[in-house]
Amino acid sequence: MTRRVRSVLIFAAILASLVAVFFSIGGRTGLALWVARLALRQDSAPFREIEWQRSADQTGVEASSTVTQRKPNVILIVVDDLGYDDLTVLGQGVAEGRVETPNIDGLARGGVRFDAAYAGNATCAPSRAAIMTGRYATRFGFEFTPTPKSFMKLVSSGINRNPGGPPPKYFADREAGQPPVEEMGLPTSEITIAKLLQSAGYHTVQIGKWHLGDSPKYRAYAHGFHESLSLQYGAAMYLPNDDPRVVTAVAQNDLISKFIVASEPWGVRFNDGEVFKPDRYLTDYFTDEAIKVIDANRQRPFFLYLAYNAPHTPLQATREDYDALPFIKDHTLRVYAAMLRSLDRNIGRVLTSLRERGLEKDTLIIFTSDNGAPHYAGVGHRNQPYRGWKATYFEGGIRVPFFMRWPESLPEGQVVAGPAAHFDIFSTIAAAAGASPPSDRIIDGVNLLPFARGEINGRPHEALYWRTDDYLTLRLGDWKLQTSRLSEKSWLFDLANDPFEKTNLSERDPARVADMTAKLEAFDRQQATPLWQSLAANPVPIDRTLQEPAKAKEEFVYFSN
Repeated sequence: MTRRVRSVLIFAAILASLVAVFFSIGGRTGLALWVARLALRQDSAPFREIEWQRSADQTGVEASSTVTQRKPNVILIVVDDLGYDDLTVLGQGVAEGRVETPNIDGLARGGVRFDAAYAGNATCAPSRAAIMTGRYATRFGFEFTPTPKSFMKLVSSGINRNPGGPPPKYFADREAGQPPVEEMGLPTSEITIAKLLQSAGYHTVQIGKWHLGDSPKYRAYAHGFHESLSLQYGAAMYLPNDDPRVVTAVAQNDLISKFIVASEPWGVRFNDGEVFKPDRYLTDYFTDEAIKVIDANRQRPFFLYLAYNAPHTPLQATREDYDALPFIKDHTLRVYAAMLRSLDRNIGRVLTSLRERGLEKDTLIIFTSDNGAPHYAGVGHRNQPYRGWKATYFEGGIRVPFFMRWPESLPEGQVVAGPAAHFDIFSTIAAAAGASPPSDRIIDGVNLLPFARGEINGRPHEALYWRTDDYLTLRLGDWKLQTSRLSEKSWLFDLANDPFEKTNLSERDPARVADMTAKLEAFDRQQATPLWQSLAANPVPIDRTLQEPAKAKEEFVYFSN
């Protein structure tokens, strides 16, 4: 791309943002999205097959160890924006339980489930940074999800259409010095679990959503992965919108999905090669490639980070999965349920591939979601019975499924009650692999294997913290405090007696609020300055979707990104 062409595209992106400011989501947003499409849509190269590296004994050289002697394989499955109530093992399930998730449920029932498990953050990328490093992402400045300026302007111009709802905020004074989105990345000074396992003799592979920097210096292969098949974007299409194999649903008021569908990001990159178009539905494609990786590495210990972008918006399902659910009359819900049906089936395919290759007993599988479900997707109250959404620190935004299965090394059907966290994944995998975590930095995570085996009966964590801009949260024992200057409110909940955060005790117990606030402030002082700034804060209602009308005196949180 020439400098002149790039300048034209940048100008068009700025124009898209300006148009969006003038035309609210209730008016001619289509014009703004059309300009965004011209500015941001990129063509990708045609589909090509991937040649995964094979272990030495599978290319004619004798292996150095046998399957029975080697270290365990590790597969980390991270899904995107899954609601707590989406899984039948945790709640009712999608469409009042009529669309079950038997394969994901089987991971929980066949292994260990952490009942109170928490995301590293209430949005995608900081959670993934915590998972990869075993640390609070705010310790090294990865506080906000990488997002283009033009997108933040568009979203903050009119995402909340509801009369009486608070307006979004845009921080124009923070634009100075803001790096381009591809330079918003995980610092290479951080030691990821992939780097740690690479030094311990593992072959490391990343497939799917990365979202920790798209510049070559921040890509997965620069962070310890021998091979990487990365989704180029933080959110992407599953197939182009005009593909007859796919059915799309975009909810009313969901400007985020409208933006994605308009710009139609569609492409993956293998290592440092050019971006190309997958030839099938993305969830199927990632699974097909994961099975190839398992097959190529069946004679050596491997770490596979399989990060599906499903069921993140835009909501797109295969025609076959959609047609299999005629009993769901609501189109948007039917598309979403079909997506979840696909995701569960594909995870089942991964499990079957391990079993067929005799690797099931030698593989530690960890399953989680990066955060809770969003309020804008148009699919009911998916985080029930918990309040809140993605982009809030209410339980619905950060309480996530967290399952571990390792036959013959972990018990079956065990439930651990005490709080666990995303950054524990780092220390747990390290312990399973016999690798020592780095000693030159604070590692916030703990090894969960003794808790999973019942060797330790206490809590993995007595205190857990979260910070996003002015919004700070602390869970201390069974008490939870949230404070937000932009929202001008604090919330104190006794989770032991009020797990669904119905009764705010902040005014009744000022002494506890003062004590926990002091701890939050101490935590805040220990965190790093953000590597880039948040440009916008949007109000997120706690108890309704974006498709429902605003309520009088409703509770909301301003969440910055």
